[in-house]
Amino acid sequence: MAPKNKTSYVCSACGAVAPRWSGQCAACGEWNTMEEMLAAPAAASACAVRSPVRAAPIDDISTAEAPRILTGMRELDRVLGGGIVRGGLTLISGDPGIGKSTLLLQICAQLGKSARVLYVSGEESRQQIKLRADRLGVAGVQLSVLCETDMDTVLACFDAEKPDVWIIDSIQTMHRDDISSAPGSITQVRECTTSILRAAKAANVPTFLVGHVNKDGAIAGPKVMEHIVDCVLYFEGDRQSSYRLLRCVKNRYGSTNEIGLFEMSETGLQEVENPSLMLLSGRPTGVSGTCVACVMEGTRPLLAEVQGLVTPTGFGNPRRMATGFDYNRLALLLAVLEKRCGYLFSNFDTYVNVVGGLFLQEPAADLPVALALISSLKDIPLPEGLIAFGEIGLAGEIRSVSNAAARVAEAARLGFTHILLPASNLKKIPSPPPGVTLSGVSSVRDAYQKL
Repeated sequence: MAPKNKTSYVCSACGAVAPRWSGQCAACGEWNTMEEMLAAPAAASACAVRSPVRAAPIDDISTAEAPRILTGMRELDRVLGGGIVRGGLTLISGDPGIGKSTLLLQICAQLGKSARVLYVSGEESRQQIKLRADRLGVAGVQLSVLCETDMDTVLACFDAEKPDVWIIDSIQTMHRDDISSAPGSITQVRECTTSILRAAKAANVPTFLVGHVNKDGAIAGPKVMEHIVDCVLYFEGDRQSSYRLLRCVKNRYGSTNEIGLFEMSETGLQEVENPSLMLLSGRPTGVSGTCVACVMEGTRPLLAEVQGLVTPTGFGNPRRMATGFDYNRLALLLAVLEKRCGYLFSNFDTYVNVVGGLFLQEPAADLPVALALISSLKDIPLPEGLIAFGEIGLAGEIRSVSNAAARVAEAARLGFTHILLPASNLKKIPSPPPGVTLSGVSSVRDAYQKL
């Protein structure tokens, strides 16, 4: 008698497995995330004869890397760590309509000039893909399109076509007939991703997968899917804005700190060659509550405008709001400014905004945020040509940050003449750029007094 398949339940948020369903995941505490998963039947015999396999001595393993494949888009190559790795599996995720399919079709336009590309779509028809390709100017390339959702058919086409690059749009639409669950379920996504992985690794073909996101912004499907792939990219941005941010959150072949910046236009995604100049365009002059911050995204220094607005509150509890900056970090900075520096915000509504849709996660943005808030509180504009960076501690001290020399060089390149930086970082910079004044500060009060 054939063994009966066992049923278990997997949390879509953290991937924890439970033998029975429950309303709340015992591992992560999320509600209504347990989904049914049909386990594969056990092997017929654990004592089957296996062919002998020998382990390789570590000294005999070659470390020579195969040359990467350039996509023709420098921003994307930067995020991938220098280009596409042969046999690598890359997952691209983002909100609906953010530009994932547009980006992949533009990749096809570049790679299709010298390589054979197989584009598998489970969401659109051939005519829809052709219309978008015409709008993007994709023509005269080695691009084949397959509109199919059955995984066995897709794998058979892959074996027959033998492409050099493989694209699946999207993984949530793929299904296998031997699994009874619906497409997009945990079991279907996991097994289809594993099948694609085996085929891509065996043929040494770079593969791109498109992944949907749930209402919380996380990648839909099992967490194990993110562990299977080699690289995970998030496409971020406000749909009302034309700018898009490509961020790497996992990369087995490169850094996870790099970002790429694109602008959505009628002809597709255009690379932003100078992100700092774009983020500072239209910056007001002679207005209080604005300061320029310099943060590091991987190896790239980025300059962004931080705006602060402090107004008298009309309620019992003052309102706090942060866009592009961590709300809890804002509350910490306000407490430090009140306790250590004597600037009272308890009777004022406080708003912080980072222009351009950028989210500042680095602690080096503490000092410009604090200066923008103090400037708005006193209604005194900060000097023109000023830029600041530094981390603020609970004692009100300004702590050192990394890559200070690269930040100073980027600020000088864009024409800033006065740079506030931690005093400990100032000692490590041999000489300032011509026409630039460096001011080392040790506390928030000292920083504002030097202005």
